[in-house]
Amino acid sequence: MLAIASSSTRNTIVRAFATRSINSNISAVLSSRIQSPTSTTKRTMIGNILNLFGGGQGAGLISPAEALPGRAQKMANIDGLRHYVLGNKLEEVPEGYKVAIFANGCFWGSEKGIWRFPYGIHSTAVGYCGGFSPNPTYEEACSGQTGHTEGVRVVYNPELISFVDIMRWFWEAHDPASGMGQGNDRGTQYRSGFYYDNEEEKQLLEASKAAYEAVLKGDKTITTEIAAASDYEQYGGIWFFGEPYHQQYLSKPGARPYCSAQPQGVSVPDFDDWCPEDLKEKYRPKLPESFWKKYAPKRGCSIISEPNAVILESSY
Repeated sequence: MLAIASSSTRNTIVRAFATRSINSNISAVLSSRIQSPTSTTKRTMIGNILNLFGGGQGAGLISPAEALPGRAQKMANIDGLRHYVLGNKLEEVPEGYKVAIFANGCFWGSEKGIWRFPYGIHSTAVGYCGGFSPNPTYEEACSGQTGHTEGVRVVYNPELISFVDIMRWFWEAHDPASGMGQGNDRGTQYRSGFYYDNEEEKQLLEASKAAYEAVLKGDKTITTEIAAASDYEQYGGIWFFGEPYHQQYLSKPGARPYCSAQPQGVSVPDFDDWCPEDLKEKYRPKLPESFWKKYAPKRGCSIISEPNAVILESSY
């Protein structure tokens, strides 16, 4: 007599099959993001496929208990790898420098906007943040089964560039009210997030969020996840570097000009209007308004058409 599996058993079997299918079959489709001349079409196809496995549009963030187990060993071999444009080692954080980690959709364009800052940036890197599975691969992160979102790690000199400058670019370089996705890319792996290191950064993020939400057109509600980086230590850490081929991708020969982030063409209100009084002196922006007037993200995805080189101070 054939036994009928329980609902929980069937779910376990389906989930195991989906995970194996994603890791063994979808990797070839995902690689088309690099190789195919129709990247936008392919990424839309990927989003539709991932809908079937819980990683696409309409799916909620996976729970830590349900996430893939991950692994102890590093998956991205970036030991000694240097920034393709700036030349500095991606992993190093010089004494006195700080790290900012955020996610605002497709990580290629998000990274490029920051490395072009005229001063203060030691390195940028792309990877996976805000998830529950240690050391994920790109394919696993894109499956929606690790909880990660495509992120950017910035190593910067706070004496030369302010956390607020980086934060302003973050807000203006995407649509922070788009929920689980950005542009053509839909799924929890494209959600907006900023992961703070201390209470002051938290205050700045929350205050600027309220100010920016108030000026967004269409009465939009910002869905950006604002959380402490330390919250993710129990899952192996907030950050895992992406594969070498993703690093500074848009600057490399043969790169496909693709970015799904959707800047709204709206500026963050004046710093003095929203910043808590006791933080103004410490976090005052270093980039002048003349920089933002010329180089602020334009509505739509415009960063892919910009030069790869660092912006010169003499140009604004």
